[in-house]
Amino acid sequence: MAHLVSTSCSISIPSRSRFCFKEQSLIGAKVSFASFGSQISSFSSKKLIYRGERSQRVCTIHATTLPLIEEAKTQPSSASLNTSPEGSKKKRVMIIGGDGYCGWATALHLSKKNYEVAIVDNLVRRNFDQQLGLDSLTPIASIHNRIRRWKSITGKTIELYIGDVCDFEFLSETFKSFEPTAVVHFGEQRSAPYSMIDRSRAVYTQHNNVIGTINVLFAIKEYSEECHLVKLGTMGEYGTPNIDIEEGYITINHNGRSDTLPYPKQASSFYHLSKVHDSNNIAFTCKAWGIRATDLNQGVVYGVRTDETDMHEELYNRFDYDGVFGTALNRFCVQAAVGHPLTVYGKGGQTRGYLDIRDTVQCVELAIANPAQHGEFRVFNQFTEQFSVNELAALVTKAGVKLGIDVQTISVPNPRVEAEEHYYNAKHTKLIELGLQPHLLSDSLLDSVLNVAVKFKDRVDTKQIMPSVSWKKIGVKPKTIAA
Repeated sequence: MAHLVSTSCSISIPSRSRFCFKEQSLIGAKVSFASFGSQISSFSSKKLIYRGERSQRVCTIHATTLPLIEEAKTQPSSASLNTSPEGSKKKRVMIIGGDGYCGWATALHLSKKNYEVAIVDNLVRRNFDQQLGLDSLTPIASIHNRIRRWKSITGKTIELYIGDVCDFEFLSETFKSFEPTAVVHFGEQRSAPYSMIDRSRAVYTQHNNVIGTINVLFAIKEYSEECHLVKLGTMGEYGTPNIDIEEGYITINHNGRSDTLPYPKQASSFYHLSKVHDSNNIAFTCKAWGIRATDLNQGVVYGVRTDETDMHEELYNRFDYDGVFGTALNRFCVQAAVGHPLTVYGKGGQTRGYLDIRDTVQCVELAIANPAQHGEFRVFNQFTEQFSVNELAALVTKAGVKLGIDVQTISVPNPRVEAEEHYYNAKHTKLIELGLQPHLLSDSLLDSVLNVAVKFKDRVDTKQIMPSVSWKKIGVKPKTIAA
C-alpha cells in the first residue's frame, strides 16, 4: 500500500464555516474542489465535502505517494513509449468523465501518446450501480488505484480532479489549475433507459448534461479561449428519418431559395434530448463567442479491450451488460456466454451505427490533433458500420457456434417507443478523411468480445438481463428497480 509522504494545502475559508474531507480519497491524486454540497445532485458521490454559509471558498490539496516496490521495477524506459504528436509543446487534455467507459479508455490512450492528461469526474457513475444493484461484468479498480497502476507501468502521470462540473466554482478552479488546450467532454449521464426510469432521473439527466455543458462553455470562454472542445454527442440525436443522415448539416432548397442548416433532430428519450440541447448550446457559443468545438455524434460502442487497458488487470475497463447501461452487442455477448437467449426488442429491425471502443479513442485523438477553427462548430458522425438488431443477433449466434455455445434468440416486448423497421443510411466520412483506420466487426473481434464474456460469466447477475424500464410507464414517483 502506498503511503502519503508529503502534502501541501492552500485553503480560503470564510468565517463561520466548516470544512471536512475524507482523506482516503486523496491518496495518489491531485484534487481540486469547491462548494460541493449545494450543486451536486442527490445521486452524486460525495467523497469530498465542503459546507459553509458563503460561496467564496476554494481548497486545493496536492498529495504525493511512495510507489510500491513492485511498481518501481516495472517502469519501462522512455524509449519504449509512444511519442506525442509533432510539436515541441505537449497538448494538455482535460477529460471530463474520465472514470467512465469511453473516458477511461481515452485517458489511457492519450496519456500513452504523450499528451498531458487530467481526469475530471465526480464518480457518480459508480454510484448509479449501487442505486440499481448493478455491477460491471469486469472487475474495475478504484480511480486512484487505476491511476497509480498506470504510473507504475508507464511512468506517466494522469492528474485527477474529483468534483462536479455542474459546480462552476469547482470547474473554474480546475481550469485555472490544469490550463487545458483541449477538453474532451464525456461527463454526462449516458443512458437512455436511466433517463426514462422516473421523473427524478429524467430531471437529473437534463440538469447534469445541459448545465454541465453550459458550465464547460463558460469556463472555456473565461479561462481558456484557445481551448478546443471535443464533445461526445450521439447518433440518437437524429432519430430514424426516411432520408439519408448527413454529418451535422443539410442543404435545403425551399421555394426557390437554398440554405445549409443543422440537420433536423428527432430525439427518442430525455437522454437524447439533453444531447440535442447540448449541440444547440455549443453551436450558439461558437457563433457568439468564437469557441471552437467538435461534436462527435457517436454510434453504439462495443468491446472492452484496448491496448492500454490490456496492460494490467487494474486497468480493465467497465463492461455493462444490464438492461439500463448495457449496449446491444455487449449485452448479446454476455447473454450468449451464460446461456440466456438473446433478447431482441420487438421486430429487431432497429438499425444503428456501431463502432469498437478502440475506434472511439482513435476518433477523439484525431479530433484533438486536427482542431476546429475559432467560431467553428464541426459535427462528425462517429461510427464505422451499420447493423440491425437482428443482424447483430445472427452474428453473435454464428460466433457462438465457433466457440461451442448454443445461442438462442427470443423476441421480447420493446420497452422503447421507436420504429422497429425503418430506412437508415448515415454518412460518416469526415473521420475517415482525417485518417481513422476502423476496427470492423470481424469474426475474430466478435470472438474476442465473447471470450471476455465467457471469462467473467460467473460475475453475471441474470436478473439484470431483461429490460426493466418502460418508456410508456415512466411516472412521477421515484422507482426502485428490484435487485
